[in-house]
Amino acid sequence: MQLRDKVNTALKQAMKDRDADRLSTLRLINAAIKDRDIAARGEGREEGVGDDDVLAILGKMVKQRQESVRAYEEGGRIDLAEQERTEIGYIEEFLPRQLSDEEVAAAVEEAMASVGASSIRDMGKVMGALKSSYTGQMDFGVVGPMVKAKLA
Repeated sequence: MQLRDKVNTALKQAMKDRDADRLSTLRLINAAIKDRDIAARGEGREEGVGDDDVLAILGKMVKQRQESVRAYEEGGRIDLAEQERTEIGYIEEFLPRQLSDEEVAAAVEEAMASVGASSIRDMGKVMGALKSSYTGQMDFGVVGPMVKAKLA
């Protein structure tokens, strides 16, 4: 089952369960996917976006909410921070399991070996290999400096 179908199934179930918080988050996910579909059609891709793009959308949504949690906590709005954490939980249901630090380090080593990376100029190749294999499973904002340090 495609990720898009899983989101739609969960949306229907949330409607049946009358779970308003979950429903609103799932509608936001659906809207983001449809927005990206429209952009893809504008680029000539009639079939819309695939699972990799949906994973990227979900990852971006989680990251945005994590930043909001930090801002709300700094501003003393714990109630809003909790609401954002709840939304993160709903979104993460559709993301694959996050890799541990050891697994990330092994994946970086494997990607460096597979592309034959030897200098900092090869960083783009390594990051491309990681993104194609591990989208949604690791935070590339953390992995980038790690790859840079190993190639320097």
